[in-house]
Amino acid sequence: MKKFNFRKVLDGLTASSPSGSSGGGSGGGSGAGGSSMHPGGTAGAAGTPRDEIQETLTSDYFQICKTVRHGFPYLPTALAFDPVQKILAIGTRTGAIRILGRPGVDCYCQHESGAAVLQLQFLINEGALVSASADDALHLWNLRQKRPAILHSLKFNRERITYCHLPFQSKWLYVGTERGNTHIVNIESFILSGYVIMWNKAIELSTKTHPGPVVHLSDSPRDEGKLLIGYENGTVVLWDLRSKRADLRAYYDEAIHSVAWHHEGKQFMCSHSDGSLTLWNLKSPNRPFQTTIPHGKIQRDGKKPESCKPILKVEYKTCKSSEPFVIFSGGLSYDKACRRPSLTIMHGKAITVLEMDHPIVDFLTLCETPYPNEFQEPYAVVVLLEKDLIVVDLTQSNFPIFENPYPIDIHESPVTCTEYFADCPPDLIPVLYSVGAKHKKQGYSNKEWPISGGAWNLGAQTYPEIIITGHADGSVKFWDASAITLQMLYKLKTSKVFEKQKTGEGKATAEIVEEDPFAVQMMYWCPESRIFCVAGVSAYVIVYRFSKHEVNTEISSLEVRLQYEVEDIITPEPEIIPPFPDASSQLPSLKSLSGSTNTVACEGTMKDSIPCLSVKTRPVRMPPGYQADLVIQLVWVDGEPPQQITSLAVNSAYGLVAFGNCNGLAVVDFMQKTVLLSMGTLDLYGSSDPYQRQPRSPRKSKQFAAGLTELSDSPVSLELERCKSPTSDHVNGHCTSPTSQSCSSGKRLSSADVSKANRRGPGRPPFRKAQSAACMEISLPVTTEVIDDDHNMTLSSTSLYASHKYENRENSFSRSRSSSVSSIDRDSKEAITALYFMESFARKNDSAVSSCLWVGTGLGMVLILSLNLPASDDLRQSEPVMVSPSGTVLTLKGPVLTFACLDCMGTLTHPPYEVWRDPHSADDGEKTRKRKLVMHSPSSSQDMGDHQFAVICSEKQAKVFSLPSQTCLYVHNITETSFLLRADVVTLCNSVCLACFCANGHIMTLSLPSLRPLLDINYLPVTDMRIARTFCFTNEGQALYLSSPTEIQRLTYSQEMCDNLQDMLGDLFTPVETPEAQNRGFLKGLFGGSGQAFDREELFGEATAGKASRSLAQHIPGSGGIEGVRGAAGGVIGDLTRARIALDERGQKLGELDERTASMMASAEAFSKHAHEVMLKYKDKKWYQF
Repeated sequence: MKKFNFRKVLDGLTASSPSGSSGGGSGGGSGAGGSSMHPGGTAGAAGTPRDEIQETLTSDYFQICKTVRHGFPYLPTALAFDPVQKILAIGTRTGAIRILGRPGVDCYCQHESGAAVLQLQFLINEGALVSASADDALHLWNLRQKRPAILHSLKFNRERITYCHLPFQSKWLYVGTERGNTHIVNIESFILSGYVIMWNKAIELSTKTHPGPVVHLSDSPRDEGKLLIGYENGTVVLWDLRSKRADLRAYYDEAIHSVAWHHEGKQFMCSHSDGSLTLWNLKSPNRPFQTTIPHGKIQRDGKKPESCKPILKVEYKTCKSSEPFVIFSGGLSYDKACRRPSLTIMHGKAITVLEMDHPIVDFLTLCETPYPNEFQEPYAVVVLLEKDLIVVDLTQSNFPIFENPYPIDIHESPVTCTEYFADCPPDLIPVLYSVGAKHKKQGYSNKEWPISGGAWNLGAQTYPEIIITGHADGSVKFWDASAITLQMLYKLKTSKVFEKQKTGEGKATAEIVEEDPFAVQMMYWCPESRIFCVAGVSAYVIVYRFSKHEVNTEISSLEVRLQYEVEDIITPEPEIIPPFPDASSQLPSLKSLSGSTNTVACEGTMKDSIPCLSVKTRPVRMPPGYQADLVIQLVWVDGEPPQQITSLAVNSAYGLVAFGNCNGLAVVDFMQKTVLLSMGTLDLYGSSDPYQRQPRSPRKSKQFAAGLTELSDSPVSLELERCKSPTSDHVNGHCTSPTSQSCSSGKRLSSADVSKANRRGPGRPPFRKAQSAACMEISLPVTTEVIDDDHNMTLSSTSLYASHKYENRENSFSRSRSSSVSSIDRDSKEAITALYFMESFARKNDSAVSSCLWVGTGLGMVLILSLNLPASDDLRQSEPVMVSPSGTVLTLKGPVLTFACLDCMGTLTHPPYEVWRDPHSADDGEKTRKRKLVMHSPSSSQDMGDHQFAVICSEKQAKVFSLPSQTCLYVHNITETSFLLRADVVTLCNSVCLACFCANGHIMTLSLPSLRPLLDINYLPVTDMRIARTFCFTNEGQALYLSSPTEIQRLTYSQEMCDNLQDMLGDLFTPVETPEAQNRGFLKGLFGGSGQAFDREELFGEATAGKASRSLAQHIPGSGGIEGVRGAAGGVIGDLTRARIALDERGQKLGELDERTASMMASAEAFSKHAHEVMLKYKDKKWYQF
């Protein structure tokens, strides 16, 4: 298990003065953060709320630990099943093991080495598992505890492990190696036996070539003293363990991939590299009893059928009442190149080919008995694919698959973003499930899911949790995540609002994404009002309302022009062409954004005022669930594509949605379906722009870094800032701004030249492909100094691409965003990075709260926009909403990430919302009734208190302001050398704190409002793009991120949840009686071989076999023993469990002893009888008569 160094910070560290609370950053509070502090009045102000507000959270409330991992195991390599406990284990290329039982029983463990898992073997019904890894180590895992741990390890030094086999109810593990030798390991002590089967002894002395690695080991079902060894080159040896010699040798001229016994032990089947299956009889091993190429074409002239692809694995399972099953993977004909990977089931003369969506990694046949010498009675096949797990029902002739209860389809389309909601309204989960259940697929097996082992209970945690995942194909999935489980509730396909793009028209359309144009980039959900909003990669926002009724309606859509006014598509003079494509030229050109396109002088038609995708214009049938209420699309402006959306917020009480990108901000009234505001970021400041946008020395703005959410490809040069002109504003006649103006300098390029000399640089697509969050390309600025002819230094940003083709993205990631490489270019193109609707004090002299929109930018600027809503609900549909800048500007260091509001008592104030009502209810009275709003803030300022606290967190620091005075009470510089990826204000233990995740891997929590550090743990030493895009915190001390492209890792930062975690996890091992072996009958016992009398202990033990060479393998004790006792020690129940297990084991040993004694007595009696018979026979004979 990975150990963390916990650093719990003293609570009283920052109590004395606000300057002390900036611990963790520069003590002086320099830069943007420091400048916003008021040294004169802050100390006094800082003391005031600390006296009023009693903060209850201390560092003792916090602890980090992983809780559970959901999803499909990434890059699987191995599969094992315990037929008595009915649990399944999957090993992966990254050294992870996932153990699955009944829904809710899902355990993740990891080899510390990280080496790929080669093979897994359960100790059937013993609560243990053996894993063989690619670093040639064997590990014994204890599964009798909720979190499995390693009891023993054995590291081979001189030989490489290729195959392992553990016979049922045996404590001796056979290990085959690459050199062709077979070693034997005692499972109890994990020590090598001195008994070794050397390859040169196993094969005939006359054979001159090495037989290759061991590819198969299994003992004969008829006689446990006979071991079948399969070598890669086609040699099979049946080794007599007692006499230490080969009983038979079989040779075939094709390489062997796997071997399977018939349960009677008289014949076995091999699968080969030419697509053939050979059946061998022990009585005539000279040649195969039968050879078939199941998928080979039969030649007309009677020749052998043509070769096929290799059969990688075969299983040969018998039934009492029907023909045996032969099941294999691979073996298809070479001429069917387009055929998908398949599993073939041969039952009698019937051959069924099951085609799979992904390559087959491994498969196992589930049988009714664990004994290899009985009729197997197969009932299902578990097929492990590269990206899926399928279980086929063998009991029905059409072989249907079982409906999978595990959440292993998270990656059905790559995950691009996530949101997590703990403690949400309890009615949401059943409501979402009821609309999602209607889309269930048909055709599954009606049998119970066969992997049903383990035990799981709800535990103490009772609050509902919902996880939402956005995907590359535009789908959104809602998951029930309560009590550390995961179950899909509802799937929403956002792409259904758009027309399908016809293939071949890619160049003619206005698409800005080559692949996955519907990828979900951001999501915003209000659980109370059930309003849901998504922002897509093709620069659109869709507002959804929830309804239980199906409806046929047209989709409302709006188009918004939101483009930065200064462009650099001009013809530069040859001598001032900058060396980087993103660096702008010195001859700026201004464009008119008034909507007119007749200023374009080019041969082709320049795209203008057209959106990237086409919304369906015909009436659309919308099933119950989330129904599109409004689609808002950003449009092309004068041949320039719209930029990706970087921030999104919705408020159901106000009926407004706001979103921004690197060009500016748009506010839309989704009730009246009108655009209220579409304005460039610079124009939002009005006269209160603190910068006045003059060219400055780069050093002055060194503290500003571009935000992660800033996804634009190309910044604009500083020179262009002088020519300031607003965007074309859709302001409904209410929000005034300077008029648009047009002037041009330099020759306008043709559309063909535009595409070449575009700011994006040569050969780069307008937008990156929307990949999964695991590999979504994010443009990260790395600054390059460019000295121009006038010896003015400008900083241009080149983009670092985290391409999906490369795995190691994390190194460039953390380096590129350090504070030393911030870019001054971003001043002129200031992204909107955070938005928040709130009842707040907009101005310094306000006496009461009003409706506001808080806007945070990539330069650490915070603007407050006032929202003037109609006074009564009746007028809301007809009267216009006014949006106007309040003039308030606050500053932080680094791009703004998050906002929150606390009341005067330090309690988190939620934004107002509208109580959900069905928009398409059949009840007319319900339609006409008034909207029910919950404002969370009493209208009278006496109840509200005369002030509130605004919590603002940027990538570098956190600040708490007192409103309406706008005094900065507390500031905490979170990081100087790195930057925050995520910050959320969350509730924990009826209190509130700020949770932060830093790019250097640290998870931190700060108290509110005083910003005292409570927790700082280096949790994820390696940070990559996937984690950066998907990490999110929620209430009650929970968080999650995508740990691999297919898995969600959940963790907790709450001490209480860490303490209760043992109770919430499922049990992997439950006491189950091993089924009794069938009565073999007198004749079978007499003539069926001497399997029962075989004593492995006597043969492989140290007394007979001696000790193995010490240099061959090294024994490493594990920590699982102590942890196992701790894990089971849940009070008295743990003690009882341990005592019962000990008694069971003692009883088992006594039973074994009893059986052995009885066997010895029977043997002695038989010997005595035999001796007596001999004595009687020769009693009267003389010596010469013998």
